[in-house]
Amino acid sequence: MKRCKMAMARLVACIVLYTSLGHIPSSLGVILRTTDKIVWANEFEPIELTCLIESISTNNPRIEWKKIKNGVPSYVYFQNKISGDLENRAQLREPANILIFNTSRADTAEYRCEVAAIEDQRDFDEILISLAVRVKPVVPRCSVPESVTVGTSTELRCLENEGFPASQYRWFHNNEELPQDPKTSQRFVNFSYIINPDIGSLKFRRVRKEDAGEYYCQAKNDAGNAQCSPKVMDVCDVDVLGIFLQSCGGLMAVVTLIFVIYLMKRLCCYKSVYNGNNYNTPAQAPAIDYADADEGHFRHKSSFII
Repeated sequence: MKRCKMAMARLVACIVLYTSLGHIPSSLGVILRTTDKIVWANEFEPIELTCLIESISTNNPRIEWKKIKNGVPSYVYFQNKISGDLENRAQLREPANILIFNTSRADTAEYRCEVAAIEDQRDFDEILISLAVRVKPVVPRCSVPESVTVGTSTELRCLENEGFPASQYRWFHNNEELPQDPKTSQRFVNFSYIINPDIGSLKFRRVRKEDAGEYYCQAKNDAGNAQCSPKVMDVCDVDVLGIFLQSCGGLMAVVTLIFVIYLMKRLCCYKSVYNGNNYNTPAQAPAIDYADADEGHFRHKSSFII
């Protein structure tokens, strides 16, 4: 009898101790768990977020789901119905899982399952799940030069902005994939190029005749892949005659300019000399002796005086 009383006392003491420390036995509180705290899904495909109730005493607990985007929570399951961003696109499955029929890229967020059980000593628990929706790449934009001269450098570009996670890029030459490092392949060991799979660039240090042909690029991530249409790149020999003619043309232009400047200077000098030789001092008018004229006139008149 004493042993039974001692055992009961120890049990009560343990319960009090667990309660005071925040450790509550499963039978006295609601406890949640999930199969995956980080969930990946492909766009337009279904996905289920699991919220499993391991322990509960309340018959009809209150279940709520919240979507947390950029730190802002909003209800997606409230008062026993789907709402918010998931309205008409999801359903609650027992015990508290939420099934999204067709995920979209906008569904990428954190989701919090909350269960309240008023009859349990521990009457509330929650669990946080992160959902990331993969998005298939769209057809990339490819830039391939139509013609390149032997020995020069050139760059081919490939880009698309829709895929998530970010796409990785691969280049193909005449329907054969170019290895990222040409030295790893006997077929391309003599090629001289650099591929950047993160930004989709294909750079040739020195173009060779063998580099001519069809090129296309493929963008790929975990959700799928897409590629652009093939484009032809021609490789031309160095136009020695054209370079020579261009050089001669430039030289002739310089010589002509110098000759024109020389002629203009000569013309200016000639005009200066011509104007100096033809300048005459204006002739002075003959002086008139006004005094003699007046006197003569006076004498002529004086002869008529009586």
